[in-house]
Amino acid sequence: MDFTFVTTRLCVALVCGFILAGAATAQPGSEASQVPIQIGSSYSLQSKTLHELRTVNVVLPASYSKDPLRRYPVLYLLDGGLDQDLLHVAGVVQLGAMWGRSAEAIVVGLETKDRRKELVGPTADPELVKRYPTAGSSAKFREFIRKEVKPLIERTYRGDGHDVVLGESLAGLFVTETYLVEPSLFDGYAAVDPSLWWDKESLSNSAAAKLNGRQKGHRLMLAAAKEQLDDAAAIKRLVSLLKQRGLTYCTMARPNLTHATIYQQLTPQAVQYLLPPLAPPPIGYGFNLNCSDR
Repeated sequence: MDFTFVTTRLCVALVCGFILAGAATAQPGSEASQVPIQIGSSYSLQSKTLHELRTVNVVLPASYSKDPLRRYPVLYLLDGGLDQDLLHVAGVVQLGAMWGRSAEAIVVGLETKDRRKELVGPTADPELVKRYPTAGSSAKFREFIRKEVKPLIERTYRGDGHDVVLGESLAGLFVTETYLVEPSLFDGYAAVDPSLWWDKESLSNSAAAKLNGRQKGHRLMLAAAKEQLDDAAAIKRLVSLLKQRGLTYCTMARPNLTHATIYQQLTPQAVQYLLPPLAPPPIGYGFNLNCSDR
C-alpha cells in the first residue's frame, strides 16, 4: 500500500490541556503527580484516494495487551474524530463488554471533515447543489475505507475478520447507502436516525433496484427519532422492501426521542446489535434490543 502515515498516542484533549497547565503552575513539594490519559492511537494518512491528509483513530479493548493471540471484531465509527463521536462510542463499547451486553471490539474512528462531501451521494437538485457545492462524494469515501483504512487496520491489529459500521444522521445515511450499494464492505450496519430525507428521499426511492440479493447475510439496524417518524414515508418504504426481500434487519422507532437525543440513548443497543456477546446477558439486566420490527 503506497501511502504514508504517522501515529501518535491519542489522549483526551481536555485532560492534556490540564496537564500542560498544571505542569506550569505545580507547586514545589506537591504530592500529586500528573500523567496523560491515553485512550488509543491516532493515525495521519496521506490518502491517495481523497488527495489529502486524513485522521483515523484506534481504541483497543481493555484485554488486548493481555492475550497476544486473541482476535477481536472491528467497529468502524463514522464521525470518529476526538472532538466528534469517538469518546462516546468507545466508552459505550467498553462498558458493554464489561457488563456482557456486547462483545469486546477494536474501535476505529474515521474523522470526517466535510460531511456532505464525504457522506452523501451525488444530487441533481439545483437547490442542494447551490447550498452544498461540495456534496456528493460518498463513493470516494467508501473507496478510502476499502483501499486504505481497512488494509491499515488489518495489518496492524488483531482483527477476527468481522467488521461492522456505525453512524448517525448523515453518517447514518452513508451507512444505509453502503449497505445498499456495497454490502460486502462490512458484516453489520447500524444507522441511527439516518438522513433519509436527503435529496428528496432519493436513497429509499432507489432502494428496490439496489436490493439485489447481495445484502443477505449482512445485518442492518435502522433507528428513527420523532422528526423522521412524523414524516415516515422514506423509512417505511425502505423497511417494507427489507421485509419483502427477507433480509436480516431491526428497526427501532423512538417517537419519544429527538434527533438531538437518539444517538446518546440508542448507541448501547446499536453496539449490542452489531457486536452480540457470546453468551446472552442475564434477563434481569434489561439489555433488550426492543426492535419495532425484525
